[in-house]
Amino acid sequence: MQEFPRVGGLGRGPAGVPMSDYDSPWKEALERYFPEFLDFFFPAVHAGIDWGRGHEFLDKELERVVRDAELGRRLCDKLVKVWRKDGEEERVLVHVEVQSQGGDAFANRMYVYNYRLYDRYNRKVASLAVLADEDPSWRPDRYEYELWGTRVELTFPVVKLLDFRERWTELEESDNPFATVTMAHLQAVQTARDPKARVRLKIGMVKRLYEKGLNRADVLELFRFIDWVMALPESLEQTFWATIQVYEEERMEKYITSVERIGIKKGIEQGIEQGIEKGSQEGRRRLILGLVRKRFGDACATEAETILDRIHATANLDLLAEALFDAPSAAEWLDRARELLPPA
Repeated sequence: MQEFPRVGGLGRGPAGVPMSDYDSPWKEALERYFPEFLDFFFPAVHAGIDWGRGHEFLDKELERVVRDAELGRRLCDKLVKVWRKDGEEERVLVHVEVQSQGGDAFANRMYVYNYRLYDRYNRKVASLAVLADEDPSWRPDRYEYELWGTRVELTFPVVKLLDFRERWTELEESDNPFATVTMAHLQAVQTARDPKARVRLKIGMVKRLYEKGLNRADVLELFRFIDWVMALPESLEQTFWATIQVYEEERMEKYITSVERIGIKKGIEQGIEQGIEKGSQEGRRRLILGLVRKRFGDACATEAETILDRIHATANLDLLAEALFDAPSAAEWLDRARELLPPA
């Protein structure tokens, strides 16, 4: 695979199109809309679960069980504890795969994860796979081997996102959040080398959120997925936002109230993923200063630097990062920062 220069935390592909970050938005969408995910892709599984008892993500448990079984790149793995309608507690293992893995690598991993989870919990495990790669012929749905009369086999349900290209009308008419997720992912793949087409399709995707009559929280969540996977070059990003702002004014609706707020949240989350939150106090300060400069400009960042040099408590730095989401002005954010200063 060709490598491109890294820009702003993501690489840039041909024609200056940023290489999309699929991992984080898929994880967030699965966590926020897990019942809808199963209803959209695996309706038979959804129908067998007692949703009234809730569900629980077991990410740490999955990491402990499979940390030494890395058999190739995957986009997103999730382990979820659910209850069947007959009262039994079960595990649902979800894989989202973004790249074709030659041979048996992916199917082998599905098998390894399944038997290790069964061994650890002594409970049945449903293994489900969503293939988000670009190879229409790659459809692993089983792992098996035989030796001297001993036969082992695991079969698992698979959904191929590319198949939805032939079901586009169905996606457009669906109110399920994962119809939007699927459309955005496919369009991101389709426009990897065509930034002008991407900005046009991205605008159409966001307008669709408004026209669906979704509540504000869902509009913002799904917008963030679209924004992440359909990343644009800086010049076209400005065109995109100008168009959306005009569209909002025409509809007299302000769902996406602040370009900066979403950009800041993305920056913080990317910083967290890169381990900044686990690093030094200086790492935290650099992250906050960069985000202050992005939202409020150089003058505010200069003043903020003086204040941040005197703040040493990790909790206070985290509070200031959180305040970047809702502070309406530079002055109010600086006031909050000064309140956290230690006594002189």
